Amino acid sequence: MIKGLDQVLADSQQPGLDELRALLKELLDGPGCTGHWLDQTKLKPCSERVYRLRFAINDQLRSVVVKRLRPETARRNELVAQRWLPAIGLSGRSASVVGSAAARTGGWAWHVYEDLGQCELNSCQPDRERVRAAVELLAQVHTRFAGQPLMGEVRLHGGDLGLHFHEATVHDALRALIAWKPPGDCWALRARLLRYLHRLNDQLPQRAQAMTTFGGPETLLHGDLWANNVFVIPTATGLHARLIDWDHAAVGPYSYDLSTFLLRFPAEHRRWVLEMYRQAVAPAGWRLPSLQALNSLFETHEYVRIVNRLIWPAIAQVADHAPWGVEALNEVGQWFEAVTPVLPRPEAHPSAQLVPA
Repeated sequence: MIKGLDQVLADSQQPGLDELRALLKELLDGPGCTGHWLDQTKLKPCSERVYRLRFAINDQLRSVVVKRLRPETARRNELVAQRWLPAIGLSGRSASVVGSAAARTGGWAWHVYEDLGQCELNSCQPDRERVRAAVELLAQVHTRFAGQPLMGEVRLHGGDLGLHFHEATVHDALRALIAWKPPGDCWALRARLLRYLHRLNDQLPQRAQAMTTFGGPETLLHGDLWANNVFVIPTATGLHARLIDWDHAAVGPYSYDLSTFLLRFPAEHRRWVLEMYRQAVAPAGWRLPSLQALNSLFETHEYVRIVNRLIWPAIAQVADHAPWGVEALNEVGQWFEAVTPVLPRPEAHPSAQLVPA
């Protein structure tokens, strides 16, 4: 019997706790088991959805990670682990889902994952061998999934971060911001954001052409490739990389993931990280374009991520007059102003189109 299960996350006011606790009992309890719940740790400071739970069971420490997800996001993570990565020979390269339970209301689901420990990639002080292990895994995902027949399934259950996403995001943001009639002291903020959006809207054909020419084939994207979603675990056979939190998995160009990943590193490290990726995709016959072309692709992706964050506070202002919306929109404006080239500006030279073998 595992004591204290009824106290897990008791102070968190989370939905579906009865279902989660029943799942934990099913996974951890059993004949001959004795133990108790020790403690819980929130793993993402800005989120109330991810926790590490520790238990003492039969005099041994056991820990798991639990995460609350929308049902469709939970299904996406399950498909990544159980279907999409295994289809390209990469089983076990995401966090293993050891159990799931849906809240009675139907609005949420809980996943229980194995605990991978403190093995997140350190991008601030990067170790080259750990980065290499991570980059090689990312390259394998991108090159192996390109052309896969499961692409339509990823698009259905995940999303699409390609050309249509970029165009639709800018247009949706424009519609919401134009409809916002702010109080007097916010008209300057609205005008400044509209200038950014109109400029991006005018540039869409040019940016679309660059993505068509240099973006390469569609493939499976992680979609949110921050360093804390990359684990590099020492094993008896060497470093073993795994990608977790596939909440935003989607179809799109490799450069979307690559730009997110590179931006996590200080600028002085990005060129050698890029060179690792360039070498890792070469055996598949992929040739990356010039640094100038890559910077253009990366800038497009960064702008669309910022614009996507603008949509929701703008809608909240129009529909609900939400008090937090103005502050959020002002923050988005600061992000626009802070965009700089991901890579040091290279001298212009001919670009090589990414073409799969």
